[in-house]
Amino acid sequence: MESSLAALTFDNSFVRALPGDPLTTNERRQVRDALYSRVAPAPVRQPRTLAYSAEVAALIGLSPEACQSPLFAQVFGGNRVLEGMDPYAACYGGHQFGNWAGQLGDGRAITLTEVTTRPSGRWELQLKGAGPTPYSRMGDGRAVLRSSLREFLCSEAMHFLGIPTTRALSLVGTGESVVRDMFYDGRPSAEPGAVVCRVAPSFVRFGNFELLTARKSPALLAKLADYVIETHHRELAQYQGKERYLRWFEHVCRATAEVVVHWMRVGFVHGVMNTDNMSVLGLTIDYGPYGFLDVFDPTWTPNTTDAAGRRYRYGQQPNIALWNLSCFAHALLPLIEETEPLQAALQHCADELTQRMDRMLCDKLGFSSSSGEAAEIAGAWLEVMAECQLDMTNSYRSLIALPDTEQAALEQLAAHTYTELSAEQTSLLRSWTARYQRARAEEARVPEQRSEQMRRANPKFILRNYMAQLAIESAEQGDLGLLHELHQLIRKPYDEQPGQERWTAKRPDWAANKPGCSMLSCSS
Repeated sequence: MESSLAALTFDNSFVRALPGDPLTTNERRQVRDALYSRVAPAPVRQPRTLAYSAEVAALIGLSPEACQSPLFAQVFGGNRVLEGMDPYAACYGGHQFGNWAGQLGDGRAITLTEVTTRPSGRWELQLKGAGPTPYSRMGDGRAVLRSSLREFLCSEAMHFLGIPTTRALSLVGTGESVVRDMFYDGRPSAEPGAVVCRVAPSFVRFGNFELLTARKSPALLAKLADYVIETHHRELAQYQGKERYLRWFEHVCRATAEVVVHWMRVGFVHGVMNTDNMSVLGLTIDYGPYGFLDVFDPTWTPNTTDAAGRRYRYGQQPNIALWNLSCFAHALLPLIEETEPLQAALQHCADELTQRMDRMLCDKLGFSSSSGEAAEIAGAWLEVMAECQLDMTNSYRSLIALPDTEQAALEQLAAHTYTELSAEQTSLLRSWTARYQRARAEEARVPEQRSEQMRRANPKFILRNYMAQLAIESAEQGDLGLLHELHQLIRKPYDEQPGQERWTAKRPDWAANKPGCSMLSCSS
């Protein structure tokens, strides 16, 4: 079967079904009465494919040979628009750090087209960093290799961790420099440019609906909601009118709860949970200043912009998800016209989040129940990890094969701390470990079943920030070896992977305060 770019089946349902911007000039402006603006990617000097995902390529019907062709780099670097593609940038708004920001839109993201395949469905191909759009405001629409490589790797890492996410098809270097002030401290510098191709069934966000409601455009609001439901939720087609929209809102609530609990399970911190970064499909979307916890710290945020208020800190993510869903509910109010069913759906989501969190935490500890003493022990473990500054990933994984003797178990867990334990901390860890061992012994479970449950819940490998930073620094010097090594590693995060033990080590001391490892910004 043909698996080249020329053989792909392109569709453009979003632009075909919904009203667009009548202006075709690519100048920054407020775009009204439209859901997108047509805009072409801006060509770059020397597009070169640095990496691609064979799995994502297969999803859309491309062979490895096609991904290694010069045409692939031309298309996904932004230099070539193929016949049948209809590129555009979407118009949306959003709440940023709790404040209404008005129109935002795709400032450096350009959707090329949708690809439809019989086995896997509809996939939107979107270039990030391919040049300015009417929504770029003061930006240049470009992206640096640093942030693009991080998004490429993390999109795929999240997928293999079993977390709903957008995917990444390719990482293409541009052969051009992009000037960025990494920490907004008045010290801009030139960095290598890159374009990442993001892939998802849809990139529609809460903010698409918020902007329409803020602008009092109920007809467009209904049009967009109907499009999303009819394209991505055909199981809801049987419902009509208000009930249809309410059922859809309930579905979005469930999907959002699911993805956030997964984030909490693996220690992922999104960093910028603005409503314009929340997918209506419940996908992890917009990888910016994200990070995975090294030391377990519920107050940690990877985003320097969020350092003062820590609104998007790890432990706050479930509450922020609910806050964002309340904004989304407000956006849908013109369609449903009653607050009570929306409030009921939000309360149900809050309850479901609590239940999912309890179940997830007990799964990680290998308990069959998520109530009673199991729930108490799981809650106490979070306090112990924080107090003893334990590495989250390694500590949980270490519990799978915890020694039977108290002292050996204590020493095994203490090996994962980032500090020298005090007498009080040692006593706390010893007490919890003894209680946990007793509870495990009293629960009538086949050890192999418990171990398998824990392996599925606790990854051995995560994409720690320092690992991505090492790959960035090597790639900036022209060496792609580490990028490709990590790309292979993240495909099997729950497996032992003999020979890769160095990537299970705690964060090294040198990375504790290094830019790109502990401190990240929205600059990309």
